[in-house]
Amino acid sequence: MPIVIVLSGPTVTQERYKAAVRLLKGGEGGMQRPGDWPVEGLLSHVAGQGPQGFRIVDVWDSEDSCRRFGEQLAPVLQQTGITDPPEVYPAQTFVSAALSHA
Repeated sequence: MPIVIVLSGPTVTQERYKAAVRLLKGGEGGMQRPGDWPVEGLLSHVAGQGPQGFRIVDVWDSEDSCRRFGEQLAPVLQQTGITDPPEVYPAQTFVSAALSHA
């Protein structure tokens, strides 16, 4: 069952997101394809600025993949100053057209 992670809040900013991506990637360059992530299992990643602030939404293929990513992500979030806890829940429905846009 796919698992959704939503990260938003006062400490989640575009600048901190970019810093976290650099740390996860191990340098410059974005994470444009699922293979760019440090663990396998990413189905979807969306990040952007909305009226309520910057928001990041991931969908993972399983609880195990989500957990493995969380283990990689936790120290990166701490290092970049993102302290808002993520919402994590099973997806009721997941539909994807498999597009990739940066």
